[in-house]
Amino acid sequence: MFKKDKTKILIELFLCFFKIGCFTFGGGFAMIPLIEREIVTNKKWVTEEEVIDVFAVSQSLPGAIAINTSTFIGYKIIGRLGAIAATAGVVLPSVIIITLIAMFFSIFNNNPVFEAVFSGIRPAIVSLILVAGLKIGKSSVKDKIGVIIMLTTLALVTVFDVHAIIAVVGGALTGIIIYNFFPKVSEKIVNGDGDKK
Repeated sequence: MFKKDKTKILIELFLCFFKIGCFTFGGGFAMIPLIEREIVTNKKWVTEEEVIDVFAVSQSLPGAIAINTSTFIGYKIIGRLGAIAATAGVVLPSVIIITLIAMFFSIFNNNPVFEAVFSGIRPAIVSLILVAGLKIGKSSVKDKIGVIIMLTTLALVTVFDVHAIIAVVGGALTGIIIYNFFPKVSEKIVNGDGDKK
């Protein structure tokens, strides 16, 4: 892929993320399965393990996960121009759709047809987010420590209403503590054999 003409790669990046951007219903989390299918399965730009890390970093940074992910992948593939092409691709469909809706808002507003369309889209979005969560969980939670961190975070966010950013920072700090004070445990986690004792 890297031997291709630079312009072709930029166009491919733009079109790939434009296609993803056309399905922005439900926000960035609903796009995770689409992004994963395109960049891991179809394009093979990153591995499944790498994309989990990309999602984690993208979610930890300010901004929408889809935009952060596209920027990250674009930059990884071909540098700054790739980041710009991928980001433009994922953003442009939303800009076009929102502009059209703003222009014809009076037609769309309280229109039973559009209300019916969106009442069907919403449950589908929930399933996409659920699939994304299950896939990320399957690749990320591989040992007892991962399960403890996941369940603790779940309890903090759902029961105690702790902000997601604090939960992410807490997970990062836990990883740093394990890395510094329990290097053997850390090595097992990194090698994916945390339960093999």
